[in-house]
Amino acid sequence: MRSSTGKLLLLAALPLATLAGFQGGGSVAQATAAHSILSCTKSATCTEVLDSEAVFGEGVYVGHDEPSTLFYSNRPGSGNSNQWQLTLPKDPTPTAPLTPGKSYNFQLHPAFWFGMALCDTQSYPEQVSTCTPDSDTNIVDPAISPAHPGTAFMEMQFYPPGWVNWPAGNSCDPTKWCAALNIDSLSQNPVTGQSQNATCQAHAGLEYVNFAFITKSGTPQPLSPPNPVSSTINTFTPNAAADLFMNSGDKLSVNEHDTAHGLQIVIKDKTTGRTGSMTTSAANGFGQVQYDPTGTSCNNIPYDFHPMYSTSSEQTRVTWAAHSYNVAFADETGHFDYCNDPSVTFGGNCSTTEGTGITTEAADGDDFGCFDKTASSLVQVSGCLGTNTGFDGVPYTPVWPDGNTALHPTAIQFSSPVSNGHKFQRMAFEADLPRIEDSTVCDRFTGAGCTLIPTTDDLGPSGFPSPALFYPFFSTTKVGGSCMWQLGNHIPGSTNDFGQNAQYGTLLNSTYTTTGGGPTNRYNNFRQVLSTIPC
Repeated sequence: MRSSTGKLLLLAALPLATLAGFQGGGSVAQATAAHSILSCTKSATCTEVLDSEAVFGEGVYVGHDEPSTLFYSNRPGSGNSNQWQLTLPKDPTPTAPLTPGKSYNFQLHPAFWFGMALCDTQSYPEQVSTCTPDSDTNIVDPAISPAHPGTAFMEMQFYPPGWVNWPAGNSCDPTKWCAALNIDSLSQNPVTGQSQNATCQAHAGLEYVNFAFITKSGTPQPLSPPNPVSSTINTFTPNAAADLFMNSGDKLSVNEHDTAHGLQIVIKDKTTGRTGSMTTSAANGFGQVQYDPTGTSCNNIPYDFHPMYSTSSEQTRVTWAAHSYNVAFADETGHFDYCNDPSVTFGGNCSTTEGTGITTEAADGDDFGCFDKTASSLVQVSGCLGTNTGFDGVPYTPVWPDGNTALHPTAIQFSSPVSNGHKFQRMAFEADLPRIEDSTVCDRFTGAGCTLIPTTDDLGPSGFPSPALFYPFFSTTKVGGSCMWQLGNHIPGSTNDFGQNAQYGTLLNSTYTTTGGGPTNRYNNFRQVLSTIPC
């Protein structure tokens, strides 16, 4: 079961003398702002690990509900060069936000993203000292060998407007969207069972994140290094003058491609004509965290992060992640519930009741990372951004896009990716519900009790936990003659909903590496692979 403690972001403020004691890249000693990291035991926007209890211990990890579309192609280049089209969704008016059934993008998803696997030789599984970029020689099945090159996962994330601003909240601006490139890595050796040393875990994180907002200049702002050894509060603070801000409804192109010095993301706002970018280079401050399980230091290794694979087949996965993906679109959901507690502190727990005020119940352990409505930049609602382990928060109710724009947002619309002008060959729907459900309900070793609609912490008439009221599903539509994907409820104009929740298919049995180097299996996802690209 997912964690029910902690705040959304860990701001690990250290005195400058302490910062100077950490080595690597020179950037730590140069920092003059407080050191801060995106802590994956608290953050709503990290990659879900294969087994959070084994990695982090019981009850200390925020889970990540990520309904996804995965895209497959055997054509060289599909794993390292992709182009997407995207239309940002719109929100209802900010007035009367507690109208029954009304919802906003910041309540449905703190982020959505496009993903890609990258090389990181200091990341799990720590068995190989090299990684050849853009190469399928990196495909190693954990069922055969643990000697897979170290892997990171890139998420090109988009953040909705209108609520509490970053770094504490999930918005950058009252009305505008922003975006940031995240690279998640894991400092753990599954063969020996060793994790990163405690000093470095406290400083940079066990699952560590390189983070950089997409900027108009293509470079991070001063005192905003992306790597977690050197990152500061400035790294996670939006800058309207420097960062690419976008309007709801804007049409974008998102280009992901490798360069001589790392993966580059270029976002072109076709509505406003503005462009932003970021390259995952050492020159831009990106870096690995040196894996040193028996040491006492925390060192940054300046690093150009390159795509790991040439293609994007079912075998090109991140072997420490719960999901089976490489090239993918995912929605990060399950992170908002109303809080009716007039004394809630900034980022604290809700101690009275949860719900809209129309339907309420006693607050419980998943009501954390909470903010009073006065902390919001625009929409005046009080709520919590912690992971809703009870599956009864706003995202698990039927307030998703359905054509009712007076009450609900419009849908995220995105194209299937294209690689160097070529379409992908297959795709899959995938939901990591088994990974994030209560392990006393869903057995990830056998699949028993794991369901396509997650089980809540509320008892139904029978006295047993009841299923969630809703879980979003993908559908297709035509926009200007082109086929686009969208996520929500029954959206007018949809051309295919692929069986609604049945689209996520059946339980997927995935192989991982366990202590000693042998294989172990988990049911962490539901997945359905389609033999063609229907959109």
